Order: sequence, then C-alpha cells, then structure tokens
Amino acid sequence: MTYLAHTGHAQLGALGLGCVGWTLTAVALGLIQWRVWLVSDSEVITSGVAWVGIWRACFNSHTHVTPGFRVMHCRYISPTEAFTPPEVVAGQVLMLLSLLVGLSGNAGGVYALRNVYFGMEKSSPIRSAFFTAGALCLSAAVMSIIPLLWNLSSVVTNQTIKFPPEFKMPQAPDSQHVGCGIGVGMVGTVLMVVSGIIFCTYRLPVRSRQLDSSLPAQSVADSRGAGGEDNPAFESNEHL
Repeated sequence: MTYLAHTGHAQLGALGLGCVGWTLTAVALGLIQWRVWLVSDSEVITSGVAWVGIWRACFNSHTHVTPGFRVMHCRYISPTEAFTPPEVVAGQVLMLLSLLVGLSGNAGGVYALRNVYFGMEKSSPIRSAFFTAGALCLSAAVMSIIPLLWNLSSVVTNQTIKFPPEFKMPQAPDSQHVGCGIGVGMVGTVLMVVSGIIFCTYRLPVRSRQLDSSLPAQSVADSRGAGGEDNPAFESNEHL
C-alpha cells in the first residue's frame, strides 16, 4: 500500500470549490431574478419592478396576489408554451442537467480522494477517477454557461417576452437589467471550471508509479536475504 495523502491537498480544495459551485448553480436555478424589468405602469405592478426567472415570472402587487403570498403575484413558465423563449427553455433543461452532472463529478472526486487518503490498492484507478471527476465538473460548467450567457445576451440586447394575459406582465418593459440569478450562476460556473481543472491535473508521484514494477525484484531480493546463503569458509572451519 502506497502513501499518497500528501499528493491530494489541491484536489481536496477542488472538491470544496466544486461543492460550493454546485450549490450556487442550484441556487441560481431557483432564483426568479434572472431578468429585472422596470415598468412605469404601477396599477398592477405596484412596485414598478417585475422579475423573470427561468421557471417563474413574479412582481409585487396589491391587486393581483398569488394564493399563499401576501403581496406577490407569480406564474409558472412552462417549457411547452408557445410564448416561452428558447433561452428560457434551454435554461430549464441545461441547468437541471448541470446539477446532475456536477453532482456526479463531486461524487467522483470524493471517491478518488478516499483512495488517496485511506490507502491505494494496486487496482485503485486514482488517476482515472480524478480525470473523470474533472471532466464531469467541466461538462457541468459548460451546460450551465450556455443558458446563462444566452439569457445575459437577451437582457443586454433588450429582448422582450410576450407573456399571456394571465401573467399580468407588460408586453415590453421600459428597461431591463441583469438580475442576481445570472450573477450567482456565473460564479458557480467559474468555481466548477476551477474545480474540474484541478481534478484533471492530478499526477501520481514517480515513485508510486514505479512501485508496482519494482515489487517482484524486491520480493526476490528479500527472500534471498531472509533465507541466507551458505558460507564456504564457515563450513571448512567446522571440519577442523
């Protein structure tokens, strides 16, 4: 069994970054502040501000309130509706896939670190496990960055969404800006990228790579040393 605990400190930190990045991705998925719409008509949207996420569109109101909320009206955005823009549908699908793939990547990192810190058997694929974990984390980051940048571009270019009447949303806002949901998702994606790169750059020490090939020769030498060899001079003295 080879001692490798000193080689996995960077990957242990990468696992922490990966867990934080995965958590931020999950938080971004549930936030409604992906797009912040500013409207001048405050008759329905009392605060003059509406929030559009990838799952719901919400605003504060004293005239139209969703059951269970005190002053907020929210409507679910279905991916099958004709008005739902493609960047929102991409966000719903890819962000969920990113969570699943990122969770698998962090689980792979835990498995690889377990082999590093609790001992390596001859058949333990530590290098492959770290590379697989890193590839999964990088894949999760790619899946999340696509809808994040797509929705960011839609806000920057002032794209609107034609909501149905039951949403009580204006056909177009006076202005809009990027909400904290995209920012949180971006930070989580960056952390997943850093985590994946550190996982993929793990290298076994040269000695541990050569250890398996040197074991047979060492065992032969040890067996010779343990059994010993006859000393001819000692045998000749016994006959005197």
